[in-house]
Amino acid sequence: MFRELIPALSGRSRIVAPDLPGFGQSDMPPRDVFSYTFAKLAEVIERFTEVIGLVRFSIYVFDYGAPTGFRLAVSHPERISANHFTERQRL
Repeated sequence: MFRELIPALSGRSRIVAPDLPGFGQSDMPPRDVFSYTFAKLAEVIERFTEVIGLVRFSIYVFDYGAPTGFRLAVSHPERISANHFTERQRL
């Protein structure tokens, strides 16, 4: 899905595309150690952004990342730098 998108954006943006725990190429902690909830995934991604020094950023969300990203946006709206909806899409 991102084979064409990431290279197209990389010339003008810093692209960061983390895997959620248990998805993609990431480790999958045992369920008795890690709670696989959207709230917990949002905590992990929030901490990830802090560790790598992201202060303001845009998010592209889809699938399981959507509820995770939206939680991050609601928790810290001041950190979200872009809204890509047009007026027509808002109606």
